[in-house]
Amino acid sequence: MAEGTYVKLTKDQVSLQEITPGELNQPIDIAAINAPRCEQCGQTLPPSYCPPADEDWVTGIFGCTEDRDSCLTGMFCPCVLFGRNVATLNDDIPERSACISHAVCIEGGIALAIATAACNGIDPDTACLLTEGLLFAWWVCGIYTGMGRQLLQRKYHLKDSPCDPCMVHCCLHWCAICQEHREMKNHLAEGTASEATVVNPPPRQEMNAAEKHEDQGSTSHQSGEHNNLQLQPM
Repeated sequence: MAEGTYVKLTKDQVSLQEITPGELNQPIDIAAINAPRCEQCGQTLPPSYCPPADEDWVTGIFGCTEDRDSCLTGMFCPCVLFGRNVATLNDDIPERSACISHAVCIEGGIALAIATAACNGIDPDTACLLTEGLLFAWWVCGIYTGMGRQLLQRKYHLKDSPCDPCMVHCCLHWCAICQEHREMKNHLAEGTASEATVVNPPPRQEMNAAEKHEDQGSTSHQSGEHNNLQLQPM
């Protein structure tokens, strides 16, 4: 075919050339490329793969006294400690929002039950109302705070200890948030210690004019003595 000539397309070929503008620039989703891979062997993992949760917790559920600061904060201001835990696990949720949600749902329910009992006394109707309020606070506590514990377990591959995360928060809520804070604190400390150590180069050494002149003089003197020794007759 001569250079610079064009070929007229047939009707069948013209239909194949109709391409929507921007069609060729669309991203291609290939499952084999975007699928998760094993960190050790590099093989493609199935979409339903879940890493095994077989790691033990650093401290037990009743080890609150091992960290005095988190123990006091969890005892007197559990909403504050819960907000710190959630903010550490998820950067998208600010600490203040998690703290306010915890205070309204849990501390608010308990405070409302106490205020109702103090104002109206304990009669059958009030007892029923208190029971419903406390059960609602207990249910919200188990689900809302248990999701944060599940997120922590998935992140560090921790096993359910001593039982399901929601049941742990329903029965031992204050101990659970203290344990979660200690766990994250320990893992963050390990991550900081495992970072590569930065070695600073040695300081730059400079020689002033006097020292340089003396150094050159001593070098020339030593070389002169060496030459004299070579010229001496045997």
